Amino acid sequence: MVPLASTTVSKQRSERRISVRLPLKVSGRDAHGFAFEEDTSSENLCRNGAAFVTRFDVAIGSDLEIRIPLSQLGSRRVQPERSGAPANGSRFSGARMNETDFATHGRVVHVCDCESGREKLVGVQFTGPRFQRVFRSESAA
Repeated sequence: MVPLASTTVSKQRSERRISVRLPLKVSGRDAHGFAFEEDTSSENLCRNGAAFVTRFDVAIGSDLEIRIPLSQLGSRRVQPERSGAPANGSRFSGARMNETDFATHGRVVHVCDCESGREKLVGVQFTGPRFQRVFRSESAA
């Protein structure tokens, strides 16, 4: 993904992002105030934030809900569902939250256009729980 135009909150990142693709479920409000929910994937991430591609126009400063359904990853062992267990209050329709899933909130700090012109690369800083898992960069594999 090659960014074209970029808008960024001028703030130096405190950690290096790791290039890894994980499934993401993102929801929030776009720049026009319309609610959205999207399945996408990370471009990179660290404990304090992530970058992902979206087809929605989001504004810097927007607050988003982000979920990484780690239970869906093939290399991870899926925890058995408990009968009658709620989906942890998740707003994501049809998405069952598993104990191994990661859910947080994030604030948009970077937006740039992608080559396609239909998508944007968005960087978020986590404002909720930090991502505690460690992954090896896909570019190093």
